[in-house]
Amino acid sequence: MAKAKTLKLKWLSLASLLNSTGAAFLWPLITVFINKHLGKSLTVAGIVLFIMSIAMILGNYLGGYLFDHWNAYLTSVWGAVIATVSIIFMIFFHNWPAFPILIYFVSFGDGICASVINSYGNFVPSNDALFVYNMVYLAFNVGVVLGTLLVGVLYPISIDLTFIVASCFYVVFLLTMILFFNVPILKQAKKKETAAVSSTSHQRLRELIVYAIFVHLCMIYLGYALWESIMSVHITKLGIPFVAYSLLWTMNGAIIIVGQPIVSYFAPYIKLYKQIYVGLLLFTFSFILLPFIHTLLGFILDFIMLTLGDMMSVPGIPAWISDITPVSRTGKYQSLISSTISIGRAIGPLLGGIIIEAYSYNVLFLTAFLLMFITFIPITITNGIYMRRKQAN
Repeated sequence: MAKAKTLKLKWLSLASLLNSTGAAFLWPLITVFINKHLGKSLTVAGIVLFIMSIAMILGNYLGGYLFDHWNAYLTSVWGAVIATVSIIFMIFFHNWPAFPILIYFVSFGDGICASVINSYGNFVPSNDALFVYNMVYLAFNVGVVLGTLLVGVLYPISIDLTFIVASCFYVVFLLTMILFFNVPILKQAKKKETAAVSSTSHQRLRELIVYAIFVHLCMIYLGYALWESIMSVHITKLGIPFVAYSLLWTMNGAIIIVGQPIVSYFAPYIKLYKQIYVGLLLFTFSFILLPFIHTLLGFILDFIMLTLGDMMSVPGIPAWISDITPVSRTGKYQSLISSTISIGRAIGPLLGGIIIEAYSYNVLFLTAFLLMFITFIPITITNGIYMRRKQAN
């Protein structure tokens, strides 16, 4: 009997790398391009970014729904087609309002692809789902570093060249989807389904754990969005040059690239939820230290703490959710991870601006810490009850 075709981890990781590289060309570019080249205000740029996040969330949801209820392969291909065609059009049409309209379509396609890539991770042949998601996470971050470095070099040369190179990454991404993602998902799902729903009496409690994770993950990425937006202003106001702030992100990528294989090596010796607990708490407590930091060295140490927390928790969350949810709903739950991240990124800068104008940066940091810490508690409570019931049976 012929062996069923399966999706190899190297192709899933390559897809994650190519997609994140192409997307990383756009995120650093949008605000400055809209403001400097198109002559629009920063408020308009902020509105464009917010609508981008909404488009991403819609894509996340649609990608997960179609993965479960339609055709996983065609969903992945159509998501990649939408993003790729849109970025190619951007080479020729990047005036107002063509640029923001095309950006929305790119984000919508990327949202579909993000959910699909996460969902496919549940069907890569491996004894360890955490290893799969760690590698996808690593590939994603390599793409972010590569994309942000390339856009920094290409943008001063030519905006057209920037869009051309970004389009090349998307075209190769689309070809990867077409050539390697056509695998029989449903047949594999049937083999795994029994383990996923073997204890239906615990399913309600599992769902409570999952939604508690989603709420906390939203707060985590709200905090991440503050570092991506508000922190640049705060750091420069303290007399630290902007280039130092940008180098923090280079350091972030380097730590993840070097450290993620180490985390993967030791992961089998640590219970997954305990590793995630430690990572989430490191990330959370990095914010309570910010009011006391006024030097570059302090920000470096704090950002290292945040990065380690991110590295220990974020790639493990899809694997944890995959472990406690039915395979037949893979698309739904993995898409909710992507949607939750997008929601956190959308509301972070808005909330940050409101709190800073009304109070101060220190109040913002304390608020972010409290939001993350308070939403962490329900995860430990629900998971603690679940583990005790599981051991009792």
